[in-house]
Amino acid sequence: MEPLHPIEVRVLGSLLEKDLTTPEYYPLTLNALQNACNQKSSREPVVNYDETTVAQGLELLRQKQLVLKVSGAGHRVEKYAHRLGETLNLGRRELAILCVLMLRGPQTVGELRGRTERMHPFEDMEEVERVLEGLAARQPDPLAAPATRGRWRHLWSGGAAAEAEEEAESSAARAHFEPQAPLEGRVAALEREVDELKRQMESFRRQFE
Repeated sequence: MEPLHPIEVRVLGSLLEKDLTTPEYYPLTLNALQNACNQKSSREPVVNYDETTVAQGLELLRQKQLVLKVSGAGHRVEKYAHRLGETLNLGRRELAILCVLMLRGPQTVGELRGRTERMHPFEDMEEVERVLEGLAARQPDPLAAPATRGRWRHLWSGGAAAEAEEEAESSAARAHFEPQAPLEGRVAALEREVDELKRQMESFRRQFE
């Protein structure tokens, strides 16, 4: 499985979410997809992508056969749809789990069951665990893996990159929630997060130069 850039993960996850929760408004126009990527709810982290960034992410995903451009009769403007189910032979249960992991980062089994309710009503946490174990056992490319603190994560970003991202998230969370942490330390943690986002954006844009 070819790793995806975090921007590609956000674009793909946003398309998947709208397909599963509001099919009457799907496929999405570029503007609608930009708004979905930049939502302030159900997103971790919150981002502010411009239209060009989203369009570049779509093009990379299209080349990987994970996104399809929809045009022609019935569509006055170009719209976009994901192809995860067809390309990877995934059902609605698997897509719902992956969607939440892609948009919200590592999650516990309980969090996944609650946050997938609108996408697929899992009967119990055992069913969620079975789906996660199936995603982790896929060959040749697993799509999910256990993370720290009893959570699970997706593997679109690659194992090492995902672990580094998770550790950065954990450090930032500790700096934010520890009451004794000096203000300077919390500011420094936020500055590091901003610098990392800038680095990712620059790396992403270089792919089109």
